[in-house]
Amino acid sequence: MKVSKNTLKWGMRLYPPLLLQRIWIRNIDPGFRGADVKINRSLITLNFGKAIFGGTIYTATDPFYAMLFGQIFKHKGYNISVWLKSASIHFLRPGRNDLHYRISITDEMIDEAEEALNKHGVFVKSYSIEIYSKSGDLYAVAKNEIYIRKK
Repeated sequence: MKVSKNTLKWGMRLYPPLLLQRIWIRNIDPGFRGADVKINRSLITLNFGKAIFGGTIYTATDPFYAMLFGQIFKHKGYNISVWLKSASIHFLRPGRNDLHYRISITDEMIDEAEEALNKHGVFVKSYSIEIYSKSGDLYAVAKNEIYIRKK
């Protein structure tokens, strides 16, 4: 479904799996070219070590690359299916503070995907997401493999 950036931002803010884990979409860039996401440390996101659950951090990285690529191509008029094919995360330290990350989708990334879609009808690629604290310390690195297929 093709939506506006504001609808997507608020839809994701209120989406129960994100809302209940205190994952907040701060911004979606014009043209769906990026997103800023904050993972709030709170009583409902703490594990026994008083850090953010690893599952909460993992959940925060799940939808955004696939969702943004999906909107970019739907707004270009493509009839596509898009999903997260695989994901992994490497935790570097316990999240004892609020965390955040930013993803950006460049013209080169879009061109690469569009060329593969037009040539082969499918595009599969992994992208990294680095998750930081407010002070700039790296806490985790996730890899998301997205799958886009023409219908």
